[in-house]
Amino acid sequence: MTNRSTFLRRSIAVGGAAALSLGLAACATGADVEAGGDGDSLGTITLGYIPSWTDGLSTAYLLQDQLEKMGYTVEMNELTEAAPLYTGLANGDVDIFPSAWPEVTHAAYMETYGDQIEDLGAYYDNAVLTLAVPTYTDIDSIDQLAGQADRFGGRIVGIEPGAGLTAMTQDSAMPGYGLDGEYELVTSSTAAMLTELQSAIDAQEDIVVTLWKPFWANAAFDIKTLEDPQGAMGESEALHFLATDGFSSEYADIAEYIAQIKLDDTTYGALEDMVVNEYGEGNEAEAIDAWIAEYGDAYPGILTD
Repeated sequence: MTNRSTFLRRSIAVGGAAALSLGLAACATGADVEAGGDGDSLGTITLGYIPSWTDGLSTAYLLQDQLEKMGYTVEMNELTEAAPLYTGLANGDVDIFPSAWPEVTHAAYMETYGDQIEDLGAYYDNAVLTLAVPTYTDIDSIDQLAGQADRFGGRIVGIEPGAGLTAMTQDSAMPGYGLDGEYELVTSSTAAMLTELQSAIDAQEDIVVTLWKPFWANAAFDIKTLEDPQGAMGESEALHFLATDGFSSEYADIAEYIAQIKLDDTTYGALEDMVVNEYGEGNEAEAIDAWIAEYGDAYPGILTD
């Protein structure tokens, strides 16, 4: 079984690789397919995702499996930030973002690029942004952080600076609860945040981190979500499949298939855990096969071969 440190090493490695050329060739068009560039393939579909955001990692590999069974070639495009991913969708360099948060967390990106992006539907309907502390920390609500900065080194440990979670924490939660004069939001990467979280727990030290649900770390680490009485971290939202504009006209079969994908807490949680933890890097195909074998009956229209 792959442990948390394996995931962290993978995330750090991806970070270096992903200054990533969104200078990949533009996505395949119908003309490309007719020209025979893909041989027997129905076309090439590029999936853009951020590996450290494991909702997108797990659904990307699920979608790769399903699209390949439909007869398509799938290219997996790893990035480290949301901004180039939305830019890639808008420009047509990325065909599908397999797990977007467009309603709240990524609303600013949708305001900028929404006219060039197509929503293929939501697959999960109860995603939330959170702040969390270890279970041994005697604070249960975000408002209780006020006046306690010394316990936490004056820091809230965050993830990538371009993440919607980062903006929500800095622009809404911190001023809303009067924390912006006491605390600094420290950003770097999801992997770095999880490393700091594990180190603090090992040392039984207080730490506050930015997190979200669904995310495997909520179950894997000894932590609790802080109550948000003001709703400053935003309302719950759905996770969507987004595509470049015009995608459903060109690939109506894929758009129709994706529109019926629905995951609940049980099926989604198992998918993420199998891809990220149980099977791990390099064994994603086996993880998807195992998930389909166990949960496929609860997934309408799942392709098994």
